[in-house]
Amino acid sequence: MSETGSLLDAVRPHLIELRRRLIVSVIVLFITTFASFAVAEYFIKLLCLPVGGVEALQSIEVTENIGVFMRVSLISGVIFAFPILLYEALAFIVPGLKPNEKKLIYLLLPLGTVLFLSGVAFAYFVMLPTALPFLTGFIGGQTIPRYNSYISFVTNLIFWMGVAFETPIFILILAKLKVVSARSLLKYWRAAIIIIAFLAAVITPTVDPVNMALLMVPLILLYFLSILLAAVAA
Repeated sequence: MSETGSLLDAVRPHLIELRRRLIVSVIVLFITTFASFAVAEYFIKLLCLPVGGVEALQSIEVTENIGVFMRVSLISGVIFAFPILLYEALAFIVPGLKPNEKKLIYLLLPLGTVLFLSGVAFAYFVMLPTALPFLTGFIGGQTIPRYNSYISFVTNLIFWMGVAFETPIFILILAKLKVVSARSLLKYWRAAIIIIAFLAAVITPTVDPVNMALLMVPLILLYFLSILLAAVAA
């Protein structure tokens, strides 16, 4: 048997397992997104509160309202399905770990869910109330946001903040895979802060240092939490 054939035989079970995990994730996401149709209108009103309510927005295109509805339903579906999506991702890694390591990974499931929801809450309750007045009142001009652009802006910020708050989980997995260690993370903390500043500049909806600092502080704290978790995982 050729080396290529041997490699394919070794990789095939992992690909089959990955496909199975992806199929389960897609089915769950479809169910939660469909179920979110019942609460999407409520979530839209909730998302519009920081800018003054739905009446403060305007629709221009005929399909704009339904596009907003579908987008919010999808984002809501991702949030509702997140614990299962995280489980499927972790379960794909678990078979290669030792029994004591598997227990640690399963303990990360509630932690990962809490971190993601914390990022969502941080974006909604901290970032939006500080960013929106700056954006809508810049140079004193009157701003009437478009329905679609506003909801896209808010949902992108909320989703990516949730993902950013998953940093400790990602780093712990890398530590388990021996890609990084607590010592190396601590050694390069200055470089990490520079990277965090760059990420904050990308994620932050404004360019002012106040909003960047609001995002950088929790991310820096999460980085040092990651070092602690990596030390525990060693």
